Amino acid sequence: MKFSIQREQLLRPLQLVTGVVERRQTLPVLANLLIKATESGLELTGTDLEVELVATCGAEVEQPGEATLPARKLADIWRSLSEGAEVSVAVEGDRAVVRSGRSRFTLATLPAADFPKVSGGEADVSLAVSRESVDRLIDDVAFAMAQQDVRYFLNGMLLEVDGNHARAVATDGHRLAMSTSEGSNPEVARRVQVIVPRKGVLELGRLLDGDIETIELHIGGNHLRVQSGDFILTTKLVDGQFPDYEKVIPKDVSRSLVGDRETLKQAFQRASILSNEKYRGVRLIIDGEQLTIQANNPEQEEAEEIVAVDFSGEQLEIGFNVSYLLDVLSALETDQVRLSVSDANSSALIEGIGNDAAVYVVMPMRL
Repeated sequence: MKFSIQREQLLRPLQLVTGVVERRQTLPVLANLLIKATESGLELTGTDLEVELVATCGAEVEQPGEATLPARKLADIWRSLSEGAEVSVAVEGDRAVVRSGRSRFTLATLPAADFPKVSGGEADVSLAVSRESVDRLIDDVAFAMAQQDVRYFLNGMLLEVDGNHARAVATDGHRLAMSTSEGSNPEVARRVQVIVPRKGVLELGRLLDGDIETIELHIGGNHLRVQSGDFILTTKLVDGQFPDYEKVIPKDVSRSLVGDRETLKQAFQRASILSNEKYRGVRLIIDGEQLTIQANNPEQEEAEEIVAVDFSGEQLEIGFNVSYLLDVLSALETDQVRLSVSDANSSALIEGIGNDAAVYVVMPMRL
């Protein structure tokens, strides 16, 4: 196999495909990328057996063939080359030689036949959606996914699609994020729900940074395949039952606070400095047109912030994990936010005023 290509042509595909490769591998070949060179160009594949990303791009192919090269070493070499550099790659036997100008690198290869493939299977539902809407769904909810929870179905994002909307939901058991993108999907005859694993969600988010307007979703019984321009991402799905998110969202809330999002965010950030490092609790005291935020820690240090708000309902004192509140305020983009709650023991519903696409639920804390 032998081909030549300009550095910039392969830089982004190489970085994205390398992102899928895990640093610690059970199989040596999984630390490599599969590179196929044909008359039509290059195809790069990276996988960890759960998520697979395939990228295609044009190149001058002198000798077609395929081989696997060390992913991170190749990506580091590519990044280190100067802008506009012409690069050639030649594979002979179990060695690959990368040349650019006066630089030469020799890398060990492994047989392409040993490289595994993530089985996709047939798709039950296929639809075209705007890249922007999927990107927003992920941005709105990804932070609320659990990490390494024994309830494995929480370590991912629920993707729900029907004829009228696409929806993403994530929860770690202490907070819940839901975002909805309205739009006609005539290809979808029934409601489809799948759980996309955490890594698949994060890699999809990286992939959507490009300028492609429309992407294709292919949802199967045990996989999701996303085609975005020259990239195809395939991820296995989490086999489990996601919680009924509609039961979690508070319906009857008697007290409602409205405030400036940025002012609240800064006040919570300052108060969090002196909160308990382990539990991160803050106390909210809402009375009239005033919100008092209090935090303290085992060293008897205290912080207090007073913020002007609009509040309807009886006086309220309630505790929250300040990190959860800050995550929501960072995800929202509206100028004003509304926090609604029934009493000190009930979950809070947080939403941006003027944008009802995303809603957030945060459980209270005992302080």
